[in-house]
Amino acid sequence: MTPPPAPPPPPRALLHDHNARLYLTAVIVSGFGTSALWLASGVWVKDLTGSNGLAALCMLAMWAPTLAGPALGTLADRTRRKPLLIGANLLLAALLLTLATVEDPGDLWLLFTVLFVYGATGVVHDAAESALVATAVDRTLLGDFNGLRMSATEGMKLLAPLAGAGLYAAYGGPAVALLDAATFLAAVALYTRLRVHEPHRDPRPEPLPEPPTPTWRTQTTEGARHLWRHPRLRPLVLAGGTTMLFAGLNGAMIYAVVDSLGHSPAYIGLLYAVQGAGSLTVGLLSGPALRRFGERRFAAYGIALTAVAAGLRAIPADWLALACSAASGLGLPCVLITVLTAVQRETPDALLGRTVATANTLVFAPNVLGLAAGAALVELVGLRTLLPILGAAWLATALPLLHSPASADPTASRSASDANPA
Repeated sequence: MTPPPAPPPPPRALLHDHNARLYLTAVIVSGFGTSALWLASGVWVKDLTGSNGLAALCMLAMWAPTLAGPALGTLADRTRRKPLLIGANLLLAALLLTLATVEDPGDLWLLFTVLFVYGATGVVHDAAESALVATAVDRTLLGDFNGLRMSATEGMKLLAPLAGAGLYAAYGGPAVALLDAATFLAAVALYTRLRVHEPHRDPRPEPLPEPPTPTWRTQTTEGARHLWRHPRLRPLVLAGGTTMLFAGLNGAMIYAVVDSLGHSPAYIGLLYAVQGAGSLTVGLLSGPALRRFGERRFAAYGIALTAVAAGLRAIPADWLALACSAASGLGLPCVLITVLTAVQRETPDALLGRTVATANTLVFAPNVLGLAAGAALVELVGLRTLLPILGAAWLATALPLLHSPASADPTASRSASDANPA
């Protein structure tokens, strides 16, 4: 009797997974439009007003809704997630079409409003998508999926800004907005083909969500309580938030680093490109690495690599600056991929949307504080002193993860939670 063929090894198994293929394609398509608009919106405002401050507000408008992540993410647990994803993409496509009317500084209120709603809708979208992925993709492949998702996102960041800049130069900001709207419509077509079910919901053809808990506030805080009480998630989320705080400090010094090398600010583009290549690479390797090292050690090794790279940037040498950018690209995503994968594996489906959104807020909000603090400290202290101190403090963040009980680490990616996510 011929034995059945062995299943394909991950991450190649993802290519045989219908839902995973659709999700990743949607990430690539919509990510291309988002990255193009990210660059073009600031240039658009700069051209209309001549103000660097107003141009910078574009990114603030898109990122500010992250602070309301716990409340926004609750929406992903109060309604069916597939229709929510489709509706979010349709809403953004419709809003982006209104930007065709932005022609002078008096119209900028509309641009900033659209960008703010864009950011808020993105928070809800990410929460719903992450929660739906956890039920639609084999849990043993979640690490591989999140890594490939990171690679797709970083790949778009390398290509889309150039395309967006070229399209803006040729046809103006409305053309970039129309491109982004088209990518969201394409994502809708992909999401409609998903084959999903949500175990905690009524399995009738048109299932209804479970009755909500008494108040929105009660539901919102449940995600935070779950993260705080869970012995595996709490240290990972704390390490992720601390890492992004230090990443903000590190990022605020990039102009000073380039000055120390004797280059113009345009050199930053090369450093970011090298960093993006590193992030793309680690995304492809994260699934096997999570299985080999476990969640805590994979995150700790990534933090340690990024910390060493930050400290070595104090030495003014081109080859070292490029190497440190590549190392940061390899190390920084490790903790981000780990946090998302662990939350997906260790959270009951009924809590997953708000828990993902809360984790994203706790991890990414400190980045804003780090950017502000770094901008002030670099003027007061200087790179030669500040970067080594930052590297040492950052390295210390990895130690609690490395000192975790041995039994919890090597088996993290193959724990009983894979079979029983609750």
